[in-house]
Amino acid sequence: MLVATTNRDKIREIRSLLAGAPVEIVTLDAFPGVVAPEETGRTFDENARAKALYYSAATGELTVAEDSGLEIDTLGGAPGVESARFGGADASYPRKFALIYDALRAKRMDRSPARFVCALALARDGRILFDTRGTVEGEIAPEPKGNGGFGYDPIFFYPPYQQTLAEAGDRKAAVSHRGEAFRALRTFLESFRPLRPT
Repeated sequence: MLVATTNRDKIREIRSLLAGAPVEIVTLDAFPGVVAPEETGRTFDENARAKALYYSAATGELTVAEDSGLEIDTLGGAPGVESARFGGADASYPRKFALIYDALRAKRMDRSPARFVCALALARDGRILFDTRGTVEGEIAPEPKGNGGFGYDPIFFYPPYQQTLAEAGDRKAAVSHRGEAFRALRTFLESFRPLRPT
C-alpha cells in the first residue's frame, strides 16, 4: 500500500499506527517520476480523496492519502486546508505560530478553541474503497511548548492531558486526529480481504 506523502514525520507516525496491518507499506520514494498534484479541494476530505485517486492512478498501487491541518475557531477555521502552506510555502513553523498569535491578538484574544482534523482516503482502480476522518479538540496554547511531535503540536493544548501535544510524548497517538483516522483504516484493512487484484 502506497502512503502518499513526502512528510517524513507523518510517514514515521503512520508506519507506527499501521504496524502489523496486512499490507506492505511503500512510500513515494519508490516512484520518483510521479509529481505531486495541486491541492485544490476546499475541504480536507476533498483533498484526501483527490490525492488518493491521483497517486493510485499514477502508480497502479493501492493508495492511502490524507489531508490534515489545524482549525482555529477565532480565526474562522483558519489555517484549515492551508495549514501546510500558511504564511507561504517556505514559512517555518515558528513563523506560522507567530502569524497565528498575531492574528489572535488582532482580535484581542490569546487563546481559542481549536481542533486538528485528518481526512483519509484509500483508493485503487479509480475507486475510493474507504474514507474516514479523525479529529481532536483542544485550544491554542498561550505560547508554544514542547519539543516532541511536529507541525502545530507545540501550540495545540489538549485539556485532558493539561499539556500540548508536543509535550505528550507517546500519549499523543492515543488521542491524535491522525491516530483516530489510521486506526479506522487499520480495522478496515484487517477485515477487507480482496486487497490485491486477482
